Amino acid sequence: QVQLVESGGGLVQAAASLRLSCAASGRTFSSYAMGWFRQAPGKEREFVATISWSGVTTYYADSVKGRFTISRDNAKNTVYLQMNSLKPEDTAVYYCAAAATHWAGTGLDEYDYWGQGTQVTVSS
Repeated sequence: QVQLVESGGGLVQAAASLRLSCAASGRTFSSYAMGWFRQAPGKEREFVATISWSGVTTYYADSVKGRFTISRDNAKNTVYLQMNSLKPEDTAVYYCAAAATHWAGTGLDEYDYWGQGTQVTVSS
């Protein structure tokens, strides 16, 4: 069982940066692939980024590629999402997710555990 707690969200102006953190419980964090998803009001939850268990492999949605960076610190049981050059369309609740496998892709159903989410609001 893995519990995930996101933090770091907030209200920022366009072009600003934020770093989200996701702290995971459990001794097996380092064996899980981790992902970030987001859900804007009235829209479906969508994939943002994913990282392999080792941190070597990452993959991003086209909408955030070049602006967002996913990373992890297995010693701290934490995964991060560095968000730069934020746009109003990045406004959403951001969710951290864990998959009980070394690599997971873009599908929601590939992930086994979810955090409660953290709100990111970008004003123009």
